[in-house]
Amino acid sequence: MNDRIRVREVRLVGPAGEQVGVVRVEDALRLAAEANLDLVEVAPNANPPVAKLMDYGKYKYEAAQKARDARRNQANTQIKEIRLGLKIDSHDYETKLKHANKFLDGGDKVKVQLRFRGREQSRPEVGLKLMQKVAEDLKDNSTLESAPRVDGRNMVMVLAPLKKKSEAKSDQRRRREAERDHRKAEEARRTEKNAQRVAAKSESDEK
Repeated sequence: MNDRIRVREVRLVGPAGEQVGVVRVEDALRLAAEANLDLVEVAPNANPPVAKLMDYGKYKYEAAQKARDARRNQANTQIKEIRLGLKIDSHDYETKLKHANKFLDGGDKVKVQLRFRGREQSRPEVGLKLMQKVAEDLKDNSTLESAPRVDGRNMVMVLAPLKKKSEAKSDQRRRREAERDHRKAEEARRTEKNAQRVAAKSESDEK
C-alpha cells in the first residue's frame, strides 16, 4: 500500500472502479495524494500488478462491519426441532405445526424428525407422504432446505424461514408496537366513556 509498493508501474483503477490504465507508481501515488486517497495493491500477482485508489481506512471499517454482521446473523440463526410419529393424531399434528410456524416466524430453521417404530420402518413411503404434507402446510412461512431423507430409524428434513432473523424480529417488534397502540387506544376510549357516564350522572343528580 502507498510507499510500500515496490514495482515500477501498476494498472490503475480509479475510486469508482474506472480503468485508468498502466501508469508509473510515482504518478499513481501523486494522484492518490491529490485525491486524499490511498494506493492499494488489489492484484499484486498480475502483470503489471493492479492497484486501486481508495480510502483504505473506510474500506477496512466497512469490511469489518460486514464480517461482524455476517457472524451475528449466523449466530442468531438456530435450528429448532419438532418430532413426529407416523401415527400422529390431528390435534398433535396441528400443535406441532403451530410450534414450527412460531420458530419460522422468529427467523429460525426447523428440523422435522419423523420416528419410525417397529415395522413402520418398512413403510418409508408413508413417512415421506407425511413429510411432504408438513412441507406443504408450512410453505407460506418456509422453503425446503433439505429434502426428507432416511437416517437410521428416522426420516429428517430441514425447512428454512422465508425471512432473515433480523427481518423477523423487526416484524415481531412492529406487531407488538401495533398491539400496544391498539390497547392504548382502547383504554383511552374506555376512559372517555367512563368520563361521559360520570358527567351524565352528575347532570342527572343536579336536576
